[in-house]
Amino acid sequence: MIVPTYWAEARVQQRAGDRQVTVRRFGWSDAGQDDAQAMADARAAEAMQRIVAGEPLPRRELNREPKVPYNGAAGVPIREEITGRQGSVVVTRNSYGARCLNVPDVLFADIDFAPGSAWRASLVLLAVLALGSVCAGLVQQSWLLFGLLLSVSLVLFAPLAAFALRLYVRWRGGPEPAALYRIERFLAANPGWNLRTYRTPAGLRLVATHRTFDPADPEALEFFRAVAADPVYVRMCLNQRCFRARVTAKPWRIGIEDRLRPRPGVWPVDAARLPARTAWIDGYEAKAAAFAACRYVTTVGSGAVDPAVAPVVALHDELCRATVPGLPIA
Repeated sequence: MIVPTYWAEARVQQRAGDRQVTVRRFGWSDAGQDDAQAMADARAAEAMQRIVAGEPLPRRELNREPKVPYNGAAGVPIREEITGRQGSVVVTRNSYGARCLNVPDVLFADIDFAPGSAWRASLVLLAVLALGSVCAGLVQQSWLLFGLLLSVSLVLFAPLAAFALRLYVRWRGGPEPAALYRIERFLAANPGWNLRTYRTPAGLRLVATHRTFDPADPEALEFFRAVAADPVYVRMCLNQRCFRARVTAKPWRIGIEDRLRPRPGVWPVDAARLPARTAWIDGYEAKAAAFAACRYVTTVGSGAVDPAVAPVVALHDELCRATVPGLPIA
């Protein structure tokens, strides 16, 4: 896990054959701005050498890396303002202003109670339609028919798929019992595990306390799959080599309609724009103090707590206000 303090960007321009190529690359460092710039210069020069040597690169890599804070920043560290550190834990402010806990080895997972993706269900229906067409002899290597089936499925069957998923989840007792059943089933098959459970506005949060994990640990990935963790979150755990948990409220859930200034809130921010950002953050933090990010519910499993995990859990609960009675969760 890397969450740097300093960021820089380098630009290199050179002719490659019959075209002019411009390459931009980021650099980062915890030591200082000069070190970040040196890294950016070296990365840009290395990328240009690859291009001149004839190595094919995706177009987005030819020009510049995407300046994104977290989600989607594959290969580039987390680019967010650091608001605190405790041991290996780094607390950052995300692109919409909430604080997030980033840790390399304590497994966090959020489970959304949404009944599922209508788009994914539509693709399942598409597969059924396509299979039926093949069986009926209608598909004869025709991409046109495949495209027609895809369009019809997405346009007509997405609402139907979403409705069917809602009925199925309701028939199973609702999303929460279904999520709890998956957790119980996993623990029954893995008796050494211990999980702290929290209620979030959208579902449940789980923290494994019995040992530490690498984000790429096969056992962690199997856990994510078994409890139906958010697949985008799982992918970012692998990309950023860390686990992550939001520890303060989402602004729109506490009545803050205007977004973090300036937009987009990618760190670092020009000095001239810092006062507007600071004013927004002050107002946000004052209002967020009356809310919890999640609420502790119970602990299930073996009861084991690794000494390396305990301080991270304590910090998480403190920042989330997870054990403060009476606070609404946002």
